[in-house]
Amino acid sequence: MTTQAIRRADGSSLPLTTEAAVLHGAGDLRIEQKPLKPLGPNDVLVEMRSGGICGSDMHYFADGRNGTNVLRQPTVLGHEGAGVVIAAGEAASVAAGTAVVIEPALPCRNCPTCLSGRYNLCPAGTCFGSPPTDGLFARHVVVPETALHVLPEIVPAEIGAAVEPLAVAVWAVERAQVQAGHRVLITGAGPIGLLVAQVAASRGASEVIVTDVNDDRLAVAARFGATRTINTSVTALDLKDMDRLIECSGNIRALADGILTLAPAARATVVGQARPTVDGIPLGFLQRFEIDLVTAFRYANAFPTAIQLASTGVVDLRSIITATFPLANAAAALTAPVTDPTNLKVLITY
Repeated sequence: MTTQAIRRADGSSLPLTTEAAVLHGAGDLRIEQKPLKPLGPNDVLVEMRSGGICGSDMHYFADGRNGTNVLRQPTVLGHEGAGVVIAAGEAASVAAGTAVVIEPALPCRNCPTCLSGRYNLCPAGTCFGSPPTDGLFARHVVVPETALHVLPEIVPAEIGAAVEPLAVAVWAVERAQVQAGHRVLITGAGPIGLLVAQVAASRGASEVIVTDVNDDRLAVAARFGATRTINTSVTALDLKDMDRLIECSGNIRALADGILTLAPAARATVVGQARPTVDGIPLGFLQRFEIDLVTAFRYANAFPTAIQLASTGVVDLRSIITATFPLANAAAALTAPVTDPTNLKVLITY
């Protein structure tokens, strides 16, 4: 079965190509027509409504690489996306007209790691928008049905792309093992840190302290879950006996200083993108007080919880969306958080 063989409910034909934001090199983003792959029996065709700009997208656009992954061929960017199903393969069960958010990681689902439930760590896995795998910044995408999560009406697809970073936050809090009564320090008040603050508060944390060097972002944190904020560019981090550190900035000093605030037998969780190797982490302090240092990579089975938190209003997705751009201005969207530091989550809308 191919897209050519399927028609919409009104009888009109489905698109064979789509408009997409294709990165050819650092700073070289082109809006092009791309062919759509044939619709397999377990695939769906999604008409996109929103796509979120992530730090990884910004790195690919600025530098042609993100960490150790290098752009080697033209690739469609984007791994945060939501839309509406307009066609489904013969074995897919989702109905046309269903609003969905796309879980971008594509694990093999057959290896021991996947079968254990930790599919986010699949050694053979790929991810939409991680070169060379084309991503979601396109008007239409063909995706496996297993990558879809249905959105309730209260979470419209026009903002549904923000569910993906919320899933990151849910998994970060899960990895941190935040429990009721815990004192939680979150370093970094970007979109992920702000969402982590709300999720941690929903778990019953008695204190949620957020640090950053941007007062605008700290003001948002104060409105959404933070019991205290600290601008570490002007105020020393004088905390002690914290139960949990969730590092969301990717800043090595923030991680090292945050670890030193922890109580014995506490836990530090690295969420912000880590460097390949790091000096300056107080390993002796970690060992002396048996502080667990763990990491978080994407998420596993976190989307249902994220959707529930958003649909019940426990987490306010709209609070982190500060700008929207049409697909034609995708390059401007990718630089918006840099050109205007007050920006948090920037969306491409279709």
